[in-house]
Parts: sequence; structure tokens; C-alpha cells
Amino acid sequence: MASASIKPQQDSAEFSMKSIIAPLLAIIVGMFMVILDGTAMNVALKGLMDDFQSSMTLVQWTITGYALAQSAVIPLAGWLSDRFGAKQIFLLSIIMFTLGSALCALATTAEQLIVFRIIQGLGGGMVAPIAMAFTYRLSPPGKQGAVMGMIGIPMLLAPALGPVVAGWLVDYATWHWIFLINLPIGIIAVIIGLRTLPRIERQKVPALDYLGMIFAPLAFASLAYGVSSAGGGEGGAGNGWTSPEALIGIIVGVIALIIFITVELRRSEPLLELRVFKSSNFTRGVVLQWIVQIALFGTIFLIPVYLQVVKEYSAFTTGLILLPQALAAGLFMPIGGKLYDKLGARPVVFSGLILITVATFLLTQLSADTTLITLMIPLALIGAGMGLSMMPLNTHIIQSAPKELVSRVTSLTAAAQQVMTSFAVAGLSTLLASRAEHHLASNPGPDVFYSAYADTFLVLGCIGILGILFSILLRKPKLQAGENPSDKPDVTMMMGH
Repeated sequence: MASASIKPQQDSAEFSMKSIIAPLLAIIVGMFMVILDGTAMNVALKGLMDDFQSSMTLVQWTITGYALAQSAVIPLAGWLSDRFGAKQIFLLSIIMFTLGSALCALATTAEQLIVFRIIQGLGGGMVAPIAMAFTYRLSPPGKQGAVMGMIGIPMLLAPALGPVVAGWLVDYATWHWIFLINLPIGIIAVIIGLRTLPRIERQKVPALDYLGMIFAPLAFASLAYGVSSAGGGEGGAGNGWTSPEALIGIIVGVIALIIFITVELRRSEPLLELRVFKSSNFTRGVVLQWIVQIALFGTIFLIPVYLQVVKEYSAFTTGLILLPQALAAGLFMPIGGKLYDKLGARPVVFSGLILITVATFLLTQLSADTTLITLMIPLALIGAGMGLSMMPLNTHIIQSAPKELVSRVTSLTAAAQQVMTSFAVAGLSTLLASRAEHHLASNPGPDVFYSAYADTFLVLGCIGILGILFSILLRKPKLQAGENPSDKPDVTMMMGH
């Protein structure tokens, strides 16, 4: 088998960009499949209840179990990819996800489906953080933003297309096809990956941090479960913040997180390197990422609920209405990446947050007279803002950390994002319900729900303003000691392996 070493092409960036198209395709196909499946299940719950003759409480665990499995495995992704190789762990994750999909399609009871969805989640949870680190290491010098923008497209398109695809399959075929379509896609991703993904030189890793391995998954999974139970996650109504499920999850999660942080800071070679937060630039980027996460995914959660509950559109129609947002995100994602390479993160993220915040305030004007065109305009603005801000911010965070910790940083930030997304959905669900009760008590009438949504979007708009102000604090990452702008990790291409 021939082998070649990919070296920095300082005088031929075009060649370098072309050389990574094939491995990027494998990464994009794998990410798209996993992310698409994460949102597709939301529209299948009613069909599952009818097929299995089960309650919503039980069937809801097909979503909750999947999310918890992802939260538990994400912190381990960095250590595993450094220890055994990013290519091997990435492909193993895709294989596990694909096998889990096959098992899900064969499930005959709700309990079986829940177990098989957990297997899916264990594989799918490691795909995104490894893909992010993998892509960054492959990027030619000075082109990191553009390349990261390319893999950001499936991260934004998949959540929007998931309900469309799943809605069509549920309405015109059967829910089993939500999982069956993953089989050919997963096989294609593995074949392309085996032939094109380079073997990145393995990093020197410490002995496995057993306490970190126990308490990191416990902390992130418990917090995600607690806040999801409070607000219902993406598919339910929620039990409230004082419910036993929410309290137990949050209390266990907080205690485990405190123990985890204490243990990691005392170890010279921890599972997740929390000392990276000593970099003020990194910390500012991560905090801003959390703010953006709440503003973006809060809106992504609220709009489908509004369309299906208030306007009573079907899941398939709702997905079609959301298409302008997905298309705008896909269009502006590569633009945001190229602008990042030229201007840095601050002006690009600032501009994206302006669009998102303006759109959020436009959504406060929702009423019974709101037309679909009037609704699609702010949705397109949100998509454009997402495309401009998300990947430049992620790239900025990675560049602000020591280059030898790239895999650990993507695992750390992905785990935190999972919790923040659950927090956003839970918090906004609770806020929406409380504002609906307030308006129903003070001024009952047909506009109660519109007023409740307006209040909730107003809060999101204020969060958007906070993000705009925070984005001004971003600074371009400085070169680290001994680092050359064209330095890249050693990557050895083993064709056919």
C-alpha cells in the first residue's frame, strides 16, 4: 500500500484544499446522518405510541435515552481519539451508530427501541467533537475558517431537514424508515472514510483518568436529564423544576460536576484539561458560545412548537416552512468561514448576532394575522446569522487553546453545549408555560398564546443583545510560543486503510 505524508503547502493552498475534499466528504456524510437522526425522532412519537400501544412518558425515553447516551460519551471522545487515533474512533463511532440504527428498525417493543437508541447515542455522541478536531487539523494554513465552515453546513442543515424527512416518512411510509435510511448512508461514510481519511499521528496521552471517566459522563448526563425533565426536552411538556426527576438529575449533576472539577484540577494529566480556561480569550469565546447556544437553539425549539401547536400545521408542513432558515444557514456558513480567515472572529460573530437578534425581536410581533411570508423573513435572518456566527466562533475557541489539546477542547465544549441546549429548551418551555398562564388569568382570549410567545421571544432578544455586547470582547488568538502560522500536526495518509 502506498503511503504519503501531507505537509503544509505554503505556496499552494489550492492543492492543499483539493487534497482534503475526499476526507471532508466522509466527515460531512457521517455528521449529517447523526445530526439528522437526532431531530427526526421528534415527529415520530405519536406513531410510536400507536404502534407499541405505549404512553408518551415511556416513548419519550427514545429521545431522552439517546440524548443522555450522547452526553455521557462526549467527554471521552478526546482521550479516545488521542489514544487510539482519530480515524479509528471516528469510523468505530459511525459503525456503532449504523448498527444501532439497524437494531432500532427491528425493535418490536418500546423498551427495545429505547435500548437500541442508547446504542445509537453512544456511537453518535463522539462523531461531532472528533469531526471538529479532525477537520481543524486537516485545514491548510490560513484556511481554517473556510474549511470549518464546510463541515458546519450539515450541523445547521440537518436539524432543519430532520423534521421534513421524518415527517414525510411517517406520513407516507413508516417510522422504521427513519432508521433504515441510515444503513446505506453509514456504509458509504465508512467506505469513504477507510479509503480517504488520513491517520493523524497519535498524541501522547496519560493513563486513563478513571475518576474523570466516571464523574464527567455522570455530571453531564445528569444535568442534561435534570433540565430536560424540567422543561420536557424537545418532545414533551415537562414536569417542572420542582419535580423529583428534575431535582434528582440537577442535584446529582451538580455534585458530580463539583467532584469532577476538583479531581481534574488536582491531576497533572486529566481527562479534560480544564486549565485551558486560564486563557481569557478561550473563556470569553466559550461563554459567548453558551449565550449563542441559548439564543439559537431556543429559537429553533420555539418555532416548530408554535407552528404545530398554535397554527396546527403537520410535521411535514412545519419542516417545509423551516426550509428558508436551513437554506440561509447553508448559504452563509461558507461565507462566514471565509470572512473569519480574513477578518477574525469578532466582526463576523458580531454581524451574525445582529441578524439573529433583529429576527428574534421581529418574532415578538407574532399574531393571528401573521402570514407565512412574514414568518419566513425572520427565519431566513436567523439562518443567515447562524451561518455567519457558529463556525467562526467554534474555530476561534479551538485556536485560542494549545494546539496539542484540540481533541480535548472539542470534547469539552461539545459536552457543555449539550447541557446548555437542554437548559435553553427547559428554561424556555417553563417561561412559555408561565407566560401563557399569566395572560390566560389576566386577559383570557384568542391571543393568549401569541402574547406568551411574544414574551418568550422578547427574553431571547435580550439574550441576543447580551451576546452582541460580549462578542466585542473577542480578540484574535495569538501565536503560541514556537508556533509558526503554517504549522500543522503530522498527518500520514494511509491509502486503502
